[in-house]
Amino acid sequence: MSTSSQRNGSVVILGIYVTDLTFRAGRMPQIGETIAGTAFAMGPGGKGSNQAVAAARAGANVVFCTRLGNDAFGEIARATWTKEGITARATVIDGVSTGAAHIFVDDNTGMNAIIVASGAAGTMEAADVDAIEDDIAAAQVFVTQLEQPLAAARRGLEVARRHGVVTVFNPAPAMPLDDGIFPLCDYITPNETEATALTGVPIANAEDARRAADVLLAKGVGTVIVTLGEGGALLHSATQSILVPAYHCGRVVETAGAGDGFTGGFAAALARGEDAITAMHFGSALAGISVTRPGTAPSMPTLDEVNQVLNQPAGLSQAS
Repeated sequence: MSTSSQRNGSVVILGIYVTDLTFRAGRMPQIGETIAGTAFAMGPGGKGSNQAVAAARAGANVVFCTRLGNDAFGEIARATWTKEGITARATVIDGVSTGAAHIFVDDNTGMNAIIVASGAAGTMEAADVDAIEDDIAAAQVFVTQLEQPLAAARRGLEVARRHGVVTVFNPAPAMPLDDGIFPLCDYITPNETEATALTGVPIANAEDARRAADVLLAKGVGTVIVTLGEGGALLHSATQSILVPAYHCGRVVETAGAGDGFTGGFAAALARGEDAITAMHFGSALAGISVTRPGTAPSMPTLDEVNQVLNQPAGLSQAS
């Protein structure tokens, strides 16, 4: 594998940046109730931006497309991308704020609840994708999600497909989708909740995930990857169905960035030529490290850190 000083493969990510405002407490307050929190932190976030940071730290050359407001949160975004070596295609929109997210983290479990206000990124259009068509055409992998308008995400998938670029669609947050979007997806990476929303199949275990994945395959998806948290991640296609165990790398501190870490790491590994199962192990190890740290983008590990986990004796860091 490559070292952290090398960058292999290009990944273009379309999505949003928000500034995360993270509150930790022993429980969620009830409506009308005020409780004391144990900690507060502010830092970079947004699914697309988190995935961009994860992929860049994992060794990929990353181009990230979004919109920002002309404000202090936008400055945090640009400073983050510069530090991580991410090429930003970020249009600044006057009169609209950069997005923000309220993240509640349960001190006892590390589980989270999130409210996202997309701000300027919520005004993205298909034209934003047309402006970066050359970037997409030169990439190995294109990634998008659903925090920005669906029209922009769909155009990105269409442009990538036209240029023969591998497409990874992270359908989060879950929403109703026209069936025409699914044949544009080489890979789709929902969690259990999102897979249920897309298919109507309740998911409690890997067999349920397989049934849900079959529905998505029938809609035209190339390969389905259902992330199952501590249960690992299931890859399901017309030719194989493999459950990759979760990697347990220490005490769980915060899970908010785990799905983004998996998707960003998976894309980076695909971009440097790894097969899908190897890329899933890479993404799972990356996510396993990220949940041991606070924050979303700040929790993403380096390539060397992920490789150290992957190079441990088989099973040492994975679930049994």
